Amino acid sequence: MMLFNQAAENNKQVILEQLMDLLANSSQLLEIGSGTGQHAVHFAANLPHLTWHTSDLKDNHPSINAYIDDSGLGNVHRPFEFDVGENDWPELPIDAVYTANTAHIMQPHHVQRMMRLVAEHLLIGGVFCQYGPFKVDGKFTTESNASFDACLRAQGYGGYRDIEELQDWCADSVLKLEKTIPMPANNFLLVWRKS
Repeated sequence: MMLFNQAAENNKQVILEQLMDLLANSSQLLEIGSGTGQHAVHFAANLPHLTWHTSDLKDNHPSINAYIDDSGLGNVHRPFEFDVGENDWPELPIDAVYTANTAHIMQPHHVQRMMRLVAEHLLIGGVFCQYGPFKVDGKFTTESNASFDACLRAQGYGGYRDIEELQDWCADSVLKLEKTIPMPANNFLLVWRKS
């Protein structure tokens, strides 16, 4: 059952353009929150040097598997269950991590745990690419982002995280913010590096 997300379809190419450079020297990538599976197969097809490991909650596995089956790709792996608050980090030599549109859905303490897990398990020199909407210096970048954040919180989601907040959570770790890349539709691609 291949689910379709219009936002993922809209942003996959502009994200790929950044990832082609950022992941040029990576070999084993973990995607946290693979969603429908659209990103995984698009990126894996265009980054053949990379082994793409998908993960998500069990409910999303059928769609991810359907995209993998349809793609016929050999460098994208079937999803394993990974809930940041519940499951252990996979026993894989991961030198890259990618996640899209997860930080504003997750509860703040789960985002903090995700940052800690990436810092702990990513190989030295590895890169963490984190895409989505974020606050900057405590402020929303647009009124529509403020409205969407209020809507998310009303539904019980964690809401937008501030980039400075994420940096504070990593202040005592080996994970450092290397680049903040503005993206279309008021999003950012945060590029973290493990020193």
